[in-house]
Amino acid sequence: MDSQADILFEEREGKRGDIGIITLNRPHALNALTYDMCRLMNEQLAEWEQESNIKAVIIQGAGDKAFCAGGDIRRIYELGKSHQFDEAMQFFAEEYRLNARIHDFKKPYIAILDGITMGGGLGVSVHGSHRVATERMVLAMPETAIGFFPDIGGSHFLSRCPDEVGTYLALTGARINAVDAAYAELTDVLVSSTHQQDIIDCIAQTAFGDNPKAMVSHILHEFAVYEEFTELKQFRETIAECFAHTSMEAIVDCLKKHKGEWHEKAIKMLLDKSSTSLKVTLAQLRNGVSLDIHQCLQMEYRMVGNFLRSHDFYEGIRAVLIDKDKKAKWLPATLDKVSKGLVESFFVPFDDMQALEFEVR
Repeated sequence: MDSQADILFEEREGKRGDIGIITLNRPHALNALTYDMCRLMNEQLAEWEQESNIKAVIIQGAGDKAFCAGGDIRRIYELGKSHQFDEAMQFFAEEYRLNARIHDFKKPYIAILDGITMGGGLGVSVHGSHRVATERMVLAMPETAIGFFPDIGGSHFLSRCPDEVGTYLALTGARINAVDAAYAELTDVLVSSTHQQDIIDCIAQTAFGDNPKAMVSHILHEFAVYEEFTELKQFRETIAECFAHTSMEAIVDCLKKHKGEWHEKAIKMLLDKSSTSLKVTLAQLRNGVSLDIHQCLQMEYRMVGNFLRSHDFYEGIRAVLIDKDKKAKWLPATLDKVSKGLVESFFVPFDDMQALEFEVR
């Protein structure tokens, strides 16, 4: 095993079956995903799913800062700026196929979310059968801040969160802790970061029997830590009321009717974002609630092709990641200038676009 590789694969000997361990190994880049990492992971999961000796797969991030901070967006920025759209689209196609494979994976797929978990990091975790968060986890879908949208199947899992919490997270890009993530139904169990290796060892050394996923759930709950307070639950009535609206203007107006620091912060988070991204994201989530995971990823693939040709995507990345001045000049600049036609244009395939194909299962 090459310790210098960006992604590591290991087969750990276990009782009545071995476990496959995936380690995202770019701690210097907060384990951000590259095209090759997605491709290699796709290939390895396909093999492990067919190998009878592999009873489960566990994915983790190297280092103690992040599970995975998302995709290598700087690389996408560079490709798009040089009009290498085909190569940029190859990354998203590979990533979305990986998201679908994880969702459809027949064996237990356990993600240990320790540290920063954002964007593409949710794509390689939340779709799996078991999502384990430590007290150090920070979760967010911050795409609207860079003129993008919550992809990697966000149409599917965010639109299904309770009390419109997914809509709130998608639009504001708010960061939440492990307890809030459990309330949002994006994680299954909270454990101590000191028990990560114990969990891996226990899963390896336990014979699963006839119901492997149920046995893994039992093991994880043996390590569970329970906390009651969650900020999202505290404001669930406001979130459910305001973020259920079908227009961004109505959401903002609803928040303005409430007085308090939390509400003012929510409004500011929204108005700092790309107006185009906000309206497109809201439409995306409303579409996604009636689509299956493959249909959601197909829709998002069409959306990516259009975002890669938009102004706000490059301006947002410039302001947040390149120049870091956090002074993006969005076009259009305000919500009222984003027309219905502009929003709809992001869901239409661009010229000569190939449909995203998934493995027939």
